[in-house]
Amino acid sequence: MIYLDNNATTPCDPRVVETMLPFFYDQPGNASSRNHAWGWMAEDAVKKARRQVANLIGADPKEIIFTSGATEADNLAILGVLEQYRRKGAHLITLATEHKAVLDACARAEQLGATVTRLLPRPDGQVDLEALEAAIRPDTILVAIMWANNETGVLQPMQAIGNICERHGLILMSDGTQMAGKLPCSPREAGVHLMAFTAHKMYGPKGIGALYVSRRQPKVGLVAQQYGGGHEQGLRSGTLNVPGIVGFGQAAAIALEEMAATAERLNGLRSSLEAELLKVPLARLNGHSAHRLPHTTNICFPYAESEAVMMRFGQQLALSSGSACTSASVEPSHVLTAMGLSADEAHSSLRFSLGRFTQTEEVARAVALVREAVAKVRQASPAWEMYQEK
Repeated sequence: MIYLDNNATTPCDPRVVETMLPFFYDQPGNASSRNHAWGWMAEDAVKKARRQVANLIGADPKEIIFTSGATEADNLAILGVLEQYRRKGAHLITLATEHKAVLDACARAEQLGATVTRLLPRPDGQVDLEALEAAIRPDTILVAIMWANNETGVLQPMQAIGNICERHGLILMSDGTQMAGKLPCSPREAGVHLMAFTAHKMYGPKGIGALYVSRRQPKVGLVAQQYGGGHEQGLRSGTLNVPGIVGFGQAAAIALEEMAATAERLNGLRSSLEAELLKVPLARLNGHSAHRLPHTTNICFPYAESEAVMMRFGQQLALSSGSACTSASVEPSHVLTAMGLSADEAHSSLRFSLGRFTQTEEVARAVALVREAVAKVRQASPAWEMYQEK
């Protein structure tokens, strides 16, 4: 199988697994058990991993709160801010192309009495900065815009968004899940006060993520959304996942060291794949052609329904037609439709996300499989036949 669905999850790097193994058996301590050596070893391992994760994004280790993943971190950020700053206001601004973890947390905020403005992006997927500033009200407390889109790879102008939030005294939260470990990102430099990210999108284990919480200029307050023991500075109670945290730390350290070289290599592979696939009649790129992740492309193949195309691959090729978190839905991608694509166009789009272990020959084989599958699906499509007869 050729695996080109790295935006859904990445394979765990063997170097990460090797680092984690001792903490499943040889060093089984609870990081909160401070009465014996096993607990001390676990606590020291967590401290080291916290430094490694913080170094990846240029943060202070005390600004890293470990969670079960980015979804929990998104919820803690959005609902924690709402509860903390309720007296100031209860208006949130987000983008219609956000991950469902953000959109559903915002929907929950509405159930709790908040008002949410969901901005439509420009056709290229980026936020309209003028529309963002125009949406700000006296009771606005939070702007939530993801750094890099999981379906299209489009990068948002976070520094410009941060400048707007600074002028208006707003908290800026960003889901940095697809950005962290792929390209350099410093939430402090960009004016981001809260950033969610996770290990399994950077070749670490599943089930462990983090929330960056700014401790200075400004110091952001949050109300915990999970109780029982006061772990993680009282913001996220629960026994720490020591093996997962250790793996997260190692994944972050590897990413920091290898990020530039990996990005350059994957950008070259992505460009080759894209150039060949855009030769397919009517094929076109979804999203900004320049401001995007180096390993991601989203391409529309009109008159070739994506699910039918993917069924042609069998066990040979792993792709996605949208977010893994909404893949069970028959609805078209909310990201693509918010960008102006029709339902048919969204249903005819495929996401290709390359990774650290993707090889040149795999890309060439994937191109051949996709081109063949699109051609066969179109041959069976009355709409394609009608188009050709025009």
